[in-house]
Amino acid sequence: MLLPVLAGAAVAVATGVYAKLHQPTGIAVNVAGFTGPMQVKVWLGSGAMALAVVQVLSALAMWGRLGGFRPSWAGVAHRWSGRVAFLLAVPVAVHCLYALGFAAYDLRTLAHSLFGCFFFGMFTTKMLALPKPGLAGWVLPVTGGAVFVALTAIWLTSSLWYFTTFGITR
Repeated sequence: MLLPVLAGAAVAVATGVYAKLHQPTGIAVNVAGFTGPMQVKVWLGSGAMALAVVQVLSALAMWGRLGGFRPSWAGVAHRWSGRVAFLLAVPVAVHCLYALGFAAYDLRTLAHSLFGCFFFGMFTTKMLALPKPGLAGWVLPVTGGAVFVALTAIWLTSSLWYFTTFGITR
């Protein structure tokens, strides 16, 4: 478990260092159908957050923690919702790193930047821990829970903040 933790820490630190040292361009790639890059960021982030909720519910179902609800498709739903959530999170991270950089203007932006680095570090740790044989039973729930908490904090400090400040726009 040491290698996944070290790799995750390296990813988190490298992401933070790059974001801090890189001169933000203020420019990011836009996607058709959105009025601007910030709208792309908040909607993709919201999609990733919705799929993270699916992740938690499917994990609880897989482990029999939803009463008698334990469908055979919970594992497939868990894997695919995680894959799609990660695919939605990557362009958001690229936008944050390239266009905005590591921000510490106020508590919200500092928390957002720190949780963003932590999220990708914990995600790396979890993905590298998955194939380890003989893994302690608490490792995946703890790493998965940390990834969920980090993504929730990121969403609260970006998408929810944006929607409550500027309104729900496309």
